Order: sequence, then C-alpha cells, then structure tokens
Amino acid sequence: MSWLSRLQSGLGKSSTKLSEGITGIFTKRKLDDATLSELEELLIAADLGPATAARLVEDFAKNRFGKDIGDAEVKAALAEQIATILQPCAVPLKVDTAKKPFVVLVVGVNGTGKTTTIGKLAKHFRAQELSVMLAAGDTFRAAAISQLKIWGERVGAPVIAGEPNGDAASLAFQALEKARMEKSDLLLIDTAGRLHNKDNLMQELAKIARVLKKLDDTAPHAVLLVLDATTGQNAHAQVEVFQNLTQVTGLVVTKLDGSAKGGVLVALADRFKLPIYAIGIGEGADDLQPFEAKDFAASLVGLN
Repeated sequence: MSWLSRLQSGLGKSSTKLSEGITGIFTKRKLDDATLSELEELLIAADLGPATAARLVEDFAKNRFGKDIGDAEVKAALAEQIATILQPCAVPLKVDTAKKPFVVLVVGVNGTGKTTTIGKLAKHFRAQELSVMLAAGDTFRAAAISQLKIWGERVGAPVIAGEPNGDAASLAFQALEKARMEKSDLLLIDTAGRLHNKDNLMQELAKIARVLKKLDDTAPHAVLLVLDATTGQNAHAQVEVFQNLTQVTGLVVTKLDGSAKGGVLVALADRFKLPIYAIGIGEGADDLQPFEAKDFAASLVGLN
C-alpha cells in the first residue's frame, strides 16, 4: 500500500465518524442556523475542539448560508479549510549536520510511543546516510532500554545505555560526549514517560536539558513531543506543560490508526502553531512519515 492509502486506512475510525455525520446532516438541506449548529457539534465530537470548530463553521457559512448544499460539497470545503490551518505546521524535522551532533530530545507522557518513534526516526535518517546515535534515557524501564537496543541493531545505530534506574541526565551527558567524539550527525535521546501532573519528574526532564548545555550551550537543538492521538483533548494540557519546561520545537502524533480522535491534530495546530514533524498510523517501521497537510485533511473528512 502507498503511504496515502495507509493514511486513509489508518484514519478510518476518525474519518468514518466525521464523514457519516456530515452525510447525515447535509442530505438535501439548506445551510441554515440549525445545520450549522449540528455541524459545529459534530466537529467538536470529532475532537477538533470548540474554538477550531466555531471558526471553521463561521468561515464555512460566509458564502453558503441559505443555499442548498450537499455532503460532498461540505466535505470538500472542510478539507480545504482544515488544510489551510494545517499547512503552516507541516514542517519535517531537519538535521543540521554542521552541529555534529544535532541533538534531539524526545519527550512525552507514558505510553505515547516515544521509544518506537525514536527507532523509526533513526531508520528514516539512516536512509539519508546520516550517522545516528541513540541514548536510552528511559532508565526506569528495562524494557525501554532493550527495545531501543533492538532498534539500534536493526537500523545500524549505536546505543548508549546505563544501569536501570540510573541518572538520566548523566547518561545524556555521556551520550553527547560519545557522539561528539565520534562526530555523529544525529543524537536521539529517549526519556522516561513523564506524567504531566508530576512536577518532580518534569523537573528532572528539565535537568537533562541543563546538563546537555554544559557540553553544547545550543543543545538540545530540537525537543520533540510525542503525543498519542487516542488521548484526544488531553493532548492540549500535555503540550502546555512540556512547552513550558522544555521549549518544545515540534510534535509527533502517533496511534492515529487506533483512534476516532484524529481531529485533535487540527485543534493542536490551530492553537499552538507548532511544527508537526511526523505522524504515525501503525507499528511498522515505515508507518511514521512526514506530515502532509492536504493529504491528512482530505483523509480526515473521508475524501479519496
């Protein structure tokens, strides 16, 4: 299957909910206050959020109010509006090879898929013939260390790991020392899953960033926040907290294939304006890809 086909399939739960809802509302009906209200409720239910839903409906009504309108026209118009919101955020992660290494800190709450995302990113950049080093900074989970080592072997990237329950900041420091010595192009640092309401754990994450600056005052060069699409609107709170503590530079949204809440990505883009580096729609190594606004918008509303 092509990436677009996989994207359409992966977004099936989200698009079915939205597409069928639009068809149900706009079957031989005029665009009036009642239909606009139903459309707004549908968009909110699809996790686009109240603010984004209200703005979409307001823009949508400007040139179509009082006219007969069908579901196909509604879907096409919504896809265009959503793509306009998403397009400025469709920015792939780029490695500045002059840094040697370009340091990426990967953060997020428990269970979002950080370690798997790191492995997939390593594969992506190794395919570009960049030298990649991985740091197993999730020292609280032995399984995370083992998982990262498996990815390292699979993609040909050395993994720096310490003892379970060791100091994550110290490990990050050692990894950066090693990566500088070997002139690696890219250092990807895994971190433990941080519950956004646990201040002590979040402060430890901030410590990692401070320690890295002792070797390179410009590091980390990117802070990638991994979000699980199935959490829906809770993703907003996660972005707020991580952005305050670690100066998040971009997002990766995973598990879109397991959720009917894919619309949350639109709400995040509309509110935070952060780059969306990539999206994930499966467990396969190629199921994490750079984000394309128009493809996502069309797939979300059920357009082929």
